[in-house]
Amino acid sequence: MKNLLVAALAACIALFPMPLAATAYPSTVEQVHVIATVNFRTKPSTSGERIRYLRKGEVLELIERTNAYWLKVRDAAGTVGYVSSLDKYVEIRSAAAAPEPNGEVIYGVNLRTGPSTDAAIIRMLKKGEPVWILEQVNPYWYRVADRNNVIGYASANPKYIRTSFAPPSGTVPAEPDKPPVPTVPGEPADPADPDETDPDLIDRPEEPIYKSEPNAVIVATVSFRTGPSTSASRIRYMKPGEQLTVVKRYNDYWYYVQDANGVYGYVSTSAKYISTNYVEPWMNLDRAVAAELAIAAGMKYLGTPYEFGSNRNDTSTFDCSDFVRQAWLEGVGLRLPGDSRSQGAYVKAIGKTTDDWRSLQRGDLMFFMSYLGSKASDYAGIDKANARITHVGIYLGDGKILHTYSEKSGGVRIDPIAGTHWEYRFLFGGFVY
Repeated sequence: MKNLLVAALAACIALFPMPLAATAYPSTVEQVHVIATVNFRTKPSTSGERIRYLRKGEVLELIERTNAYWLKVRDAAGTVGYVSSLDKYVEIRSAAAAPEPNGEVIYGVNLRTGPSTDAAIIRMLKKGEPVWILEQVNPYWYRVADRNNVIGYASANPKYIRTSFAPPSGTVPAEPDKPPVPTVPGEPADPADPDETDPDLIDRPEEPIYKSEPNAVIVATVSFRTGPSTSASRIRYMKPGEQLTVVKRYNDYWYYVQDANGVYGYVSTSAKYISTNYVEPWMNLDRAVAAELAIAAGMKYLGTPYEFGSNRNDTSTFDCSDFVRQAWLEGVGLRLPGDSRSQGAYVKAIGKTTDDWRSLQRGDLMFFMSYLGSKASDYAGIDKANARITHVGIYLGDGKILHTYSEKSGGVRIDPIAGTHWEYRFLFGGFVY
């Protein structure tokens, strides 16, 4: 009967190669939801000592209905006590809960996104790890869930998983007939292809998945999600003290990470949730190497038309700051601010700028004020320390700048600096890290 129930529930669950927020195959438990502040007591009586006040929003495990007036409950910290059953204080609600696992990994085996060795590996299931067998899709593969509710496929060979699961009669497709194996006279027939008889290669253990060393720790409970959005499914909550590996900074708000079980997902970049020593890959590049990569990326766009206020997600046109941003983003993965004034503030905040363009190094950003004329005298008496930035470009060395500034100029181009209005308009320059 239990196996029939498991199979029926499993049939209702759609395959998701990414981790799920729901329990793998749920049973129902009752929870007590606090809807108004109420006493949490040591006895089912108002004479019982108050443990503390339970606050609105807390969720408690219901242990028993002690009588018509009191409920025996357990709070999130594991403390057992009693709370009034009056509906002005609490509500009893049903919730999904996972049953006991029906399998155990006895030899490391890959959890995959599909029932094939060609399917992507989610991670390796390790020896001793509990699993929930949802169904047997064919003689070679189980559909399983791990303790984090990640659903995938693993070999059904008993070498890998010990299980009490037995599929209902007739639910596992029969093995298809195979054509006869051609033979050479005088030689025995070849054995069956191990990929067909055992998807995880009986005679050869699979290569393990190697997780990176942790470089971060959770400092406050935070959602671990399948995508970089609060609308993405929650894999689970990450708890304070949990170690993980930041793989990359997806954007200003989300890290792409791997947890201690090898599961990948997204967490907030906020320092109130996570502490990390992760360094963006470009920060590990030699300065000169980073400069060359950004310049090479920018040079690919020579001649690309100019458009003021160009779309930052479209490389068919650029304005000055969009071009500089794209060169660094494409070259080394550094996402600079989207306008020239913000880029100038970014470089100044690093604290290594100069107002002498001749002392710049290849790859430095150059910032300029508005055009007032083509002669040096047109800029006499200007307080450049407080002048407004209106243009930015990349210094190429040898007195040249790579930039874009107008439709008539032909778009992205290289110009000399010395003796031109670019020299007179120059405010300051510096590197991006």
